[in-house]
Order: sequence, then structure tokens, then C-alpha cells
Amino acid sequence: MVNIGIVEGNIDYIYQMGVYMLILTIISMIFAIVAGYSSSKAAAGFAQLCRKDLFDKVAYFSLEEFDRFGTSTLVTRTTNDVTQIQNVIMFLLRVVVIAPMTFLGSIILMIQKDVAMTCLVLLTLPLLAGFFYFVSRKIIPQIQKMQIKLDAVGLILRERLTGVRVIRAFNKEEAANKQYAQANDDLTQTSLRVNRIAAILFPGMLLLTNLATVGVLWFGSFRIETHFLNVGDMMAFIQYVMLIMISVVMVSFAFIIIPRAKVSSDRILEILDVEPVLFDSDSESLSNLENTSSAVEFKNVSFKYSDSDEMILKDISFSVSLGETVAIIGGTGAGKTSLISLIPRFFDVSCGAVFVAGEDVRNLKQSELRQMIGFVPQTAVLFSGTIAENIRYGKEDASEEEIWKALEIAQASEFVEKMDEGIHSYISQGGTNVSGGQKQRLTIARAIIRRPKIYIFDDNFSALDYKTDANLRNALNTEIQGATVIIVAQRVATIKNVSKIIVLDNGEIAGIGTDSELMKTCGVYRDIVISQMNHENSEANDANGVADKEVSE
Repeated sequence: MVNIGIVEGNIDYIYQMGVYMLILTIISMIFAIVAGYSSSKAAAGFAQLCRKDLFDKVAYFSLEEFDRFGTSTLVTRTTNDVTQIQNVIMFLLRVVVIAPMTFLGSIILMIQKDVAMTCLVLLTLPLLAGFFYFVSRKIIPQIQKMQIKLDAVGLILRERLTGVRVIRAFNKEEAANKQYAQANDDLTQTSLRVNRIAAILFPGMLLLTNLATVGVLWFGSFRIETHFLNVGDMMAFIQYVMLIMISVVMVSFAFIIIPRAKVSSDRILEILDVEPVLFDSDSESLSNLENTSSAVEFKNVSFKYSDSDEMILKDISFSVSLGETVAIIGGTGAGKTSLISLIPRFFDVSCGAVFVAGEDVRNLKQSELRQMIGFVPQTAVLFSGTIAENIRYGKEDASEEEIWKALEIAQASEFVEKMDEGIHSYISQGGTNVSGGQKQRLTIARAIIRRPKIYIFDDNFSALDYKTDANLRNALNTEIQGATVIIVAQRVATIKNVSKIIVLDNGEIAGIGTDSELMKTCGVYRDIVISQMNHENSEANDANGVADKEVSE
């Protein structure tokens, strides 16, 4: 045995060992820094690619797939679920990878000291494995529930923030708070159940560790008494047991976060594994509006949504010639928006076919099809950014002169000029800093700047006054001559002078013709006209009554 001590003159040995330990500590520190940096970079890189793949996948979802999942869960899966997996990857690379090496190294050193005592320690491992299996079986279902409830909280929060004006207008703040509090409490209770189950993991593992240590001390005392083991070896043995248990602790933490990551990964894979309902045909056709007389044609089209058993549209057939202006009118729920959504192929028909430029839209590349169409949706949507950036969604390389021209046609240049920075003025998220009519005119300008061959306006003139409506329609007639225009309208005054009016009633065509023809042949159209005339006359009489009263006073 080597005598170590200053008295024995072994100071050089102490210095030598101290230097070795210092060198090993520095090397260990360097490796720890490199390991931390590398694991963080790997985990963050994986999360970046995962978010990109999710966003790319969702970007090509059809409206049917958006309706299937919902916006709130798509946001949660792209953010929270990806973060869960990122944390697990970083934990596995930084901690759990070390645990098996520490475990095996300790076992080898223990065997070198005493095989019998090593077997005693190894007997505790099946108990630990069974304990971990029991905890994971209990915790995974609760984590699945927790993620679903997190989606629910996100949905309610999104709706309440978006609809804050409606909530305040009807004094429903208290009801909204109660609904959110209930969803939040459900999430909290589920989280508490998960944490309670996870909380028994560490004490249970610590109990088994202490029992193993007691067993080593008890059995080791007999081994020392029989001279199979000395005190120093037994102390070293206890340290090896602690290293083994530390390794098990590392793994036990993995049992807490891996189940949640598994749930998150399943939710992410559910998005990535979605087979698109709409896809480009292998035999892609090239459309050319210049070589066909028919711009849009419906042939015996019937359509229903995937979650509905009833046909929304039934046996629709009509055609729109190149350069023709056609209006679609009908009562609420007649199927007007559903019909025009089939033209840019937001949905596929259930029966029949829709043709654009003489080609079935299912045989055209979606990007090529939509490049020919300037679509203005019923709900005016603006993105956060400048007016110019919003208009350039229609044409990326549009010059400022083109932007101003599109705004002029859309009757939006007047109010944009009054803004401090003109087309560089900032639009807040959702366009909340402009009025409804201004939003509609900006979205119309976004479609106009594209100069497409086909314009589709889905009831976009409803928020405009009659004068602006008339000026806008006159400007459109002048500036987009030669283009095909399809207008969905509620006001008869907006569409009286178009060449063809299609009247929808309960998903069926009730009549096709000009205003004068339909007044004679279509009862549905005649009822719409009469009801609007009565409404306008009533408003005029009210206005005259107010004027007469003011004069008499």
C-alpha cells in the first residue's frame, strides 16, 4: 500500500494527483461546454426544420383540411408541441446519453470489487423498471388529455381576442371570462394530475436507492467480517451504487418528459401524414384563355362538404363567356359562396365538373389556375404590414405607380392619400385600424393589381355606400375590359346592368337571364327585387318625414 502524506514525504505524489485531477476537470468542463452547445444546436435545428415542414404542409391544406383540424390546434402543434420535442431532444443528448455509460462503467468497477454484492445491487433494477412502467402507463393518457385541453384554451383565447368588440358591445365580458376560466381550470386540473403522478417518481426511486444502499452496508459488513472485502472497497462500492442510481435518476426524468413528447410527436405526425384532398394531376394541362370562348363553365355540378350528408349545390350548369360580366344572386344560404369557391378549386366538386379556359380544374396545376383568377373573398382580410405590402400580395413586383392605379380603380386612393405615409401607412393585424368599407376596397385593389383574366367578387360591395359602389363599378367596367367578371351580390342595384344574372335558391338555379327577363320569368328574383324596393322606399319615406318635420319646425 502506498503511504500518502506530508509526514511520509509523499508531497510529490499529492501534487501529481492534484495536477491530474485538475487536467481531467478542465477536459471535462470543455467537453461539457461542447456537449451543451452541440445538443442545443441539434435540438433547435430539429425544431426549426419541424416547424418549417409543418408550415409547408399546412400551407397546402385545402379548406376542408383546415376545417377538420381548426386554427387553434394547428397553432398549438406548430409551437407548443414542437417545443416539447425540442426539450426532449436536448435533454436526451445532454443527460440521458451519459447515463448508460456511467451505468456500465459503475457495474464494471463493482464487479472488479465484489461480484456477489454487484448481484445484490442488480436485483433492484427490475423493481425500478417495473416502477417506471407503472408511472408511464398512468401518465401518458393524462398528457394526451392535457394537450387536447391546451388546444381548447387556445381556441377560446383566440376567439375572445378576435371578437373582443362583440363581447364588449353586448356586455358579455363576465360570460367570456367564465368560459375561459372553466377551460383554464380544466387544463389546470389535468396538469395537476400529471404532476402528481410525476411527483411520486423521484421519491419512489429515492426509496429504492436507499434500500439498495442499506443492502450494500448490511451485506458488505458480512463480507468485511469474512475478509472478502475491506472498508475502503465497501466505501468505493457505495459510491458506485450512487453513480448507478444517479444514472437511473437521469432516466427517470426522461420518463416524465418523453411521454409528453410522444403525445406531441403523434400530434405533429397526424398533420404531416395527412393525405391532401386536393392535389395536382399527373397529367397536367396548360390552359389558355386566349384560345377559348368560354372562360368558366359548370357542367351538372353538385357539391357537399365532407362533414355534411346534404348537397349544398345541386345539378348546376351554366357558362360564362370570355369578357362577360355575370352576377350571382340569391337568399342567405343559397350556396353562392360555395359555388364560386369551386372555380379556384378551394374544394372539389362531388359530381360533375368545373371548367376554366376549357380545361377541367382538376387537370390544372393549382398555382396556374389561381394565377388566372383575381379572387376577393367575402370577408375582407388584411395582413399586418403596410398598405403597399398588402397590395403586393396580388403582384410581388408591383411598382408604386401600379399600386396607386389599383387603389384609384378600387376607389381607395382618396382615403390612402389622407394617411400620413400614404401607401406606406401601417395596417394593424386584421385591418382593425381601417373601416369595413376601406378594407373591402383595399382587398379589391389587391385583386385588380394582378390584372388577371377572371375576377371573382364575393359580395364585396355590401359595405360601400351607393355612390362609391357606382363609381367602383364604373371604374371596373372601364379599366378591366376584356376580363371575365363574376360578382356575388346582395343588392340588386349593383348587378342590374350585367349581361347575365344567375339566381340561386336552395342550391339550385332558379333562373338565368337579364334583369328584365328575370322580372318576367323568375319569381325568386322578383321577390328579391320587390323586397329591396320596399326597403328603399321605406328608408326614403323616413328621410322625407324627418325633412318635413325639420322644415315645419
